[in-house]
Amino acid sequence: MVEGRDMVMQTATRLNAISKKLEIPFVFKASYRKANRSRIDSFSGIGDIPALEILAEVREKLSIPVVTDIHSAPEAEMAAKYVDILQIPAFLCRQTDILQAAAVTGKCVMIKKGQFLSPGSMKFAVNKLFDSGNKKVMVCDRGTMFGYQDLVVDFRGIPEMQSFDVPVILDITHSLQQPNQDKGLTGGKPTMIETIARAGIAVGADGIFVETHPAPENALSDGANMLSLDKMEGLLEKLVKIGNVVSSFQADM
Repeated sequence: MVEGRDMVMQTATRLNAISKKLEIPFVFKASYRKANRSRIDSFSGIGDIPALEILAEVREKLSIPVVTDIHSAPEAEMAAKYVDILQIPAFLCRQTDILQAAAVTGKCVMIKKGQFLSPGSMKFAVNKLFDSGNKKVMVCDRGTMFGYQDLVVDFRGIPEMQSFDVPVILDITHSLQQPNQDKGLTGGKPTMIETIARAGIAVGADGIFVETHPAPENALSDGANMLSLDKMEGLLEKLVKIGNVVSSFQADM
């Protein structure tokens, strides 16, 4: 989330350096506003346009693609002026007006799979974008509700959603959220981040989505399931090795 310019630039610059070193594609993501908060006193942003301008600065200064999420149909046109990819939040993945508005911007659209949907149901969301004239679509899995306060990742969903002819990204940190906690703050299981990431790459996910922060304990949103920025390079080094093995195996088939 955009907490301020310095934190965003520090994080994006470090991640960009790691991705260049490891020779892997990198897309930077930050929310310009958090519309889905459990409590009204939770931090929701520094202001839409100031935050979007910071994302545009990241895009221009580092020459990397940037993605942000939108929360209503009118926001699609606004956000599209500043970023390369529009993300549809999981809770809104069935909202036809938002999907159509994102599609007509011509930007790439990443739809997060609803925690309440089966992987197969996501074909209808994908088809809404296709039918609106936009074929630049990705799907992102972020776990499925497992009881009231936990999520589980069904890795069968990755190849199932890839069958829709779209890349599938695995959000390995949101998949470890523990929502609906008693104090109105989302919990998480960051110790399981590497486990979920390794499994996702092993089954053929096209990419991973990781929330990170220089100091997760001080993050103003979702700190409970973030990976500390200083641990990102070590994790990605392992995932690159797994990815190389998977690619080698596929080439031999």
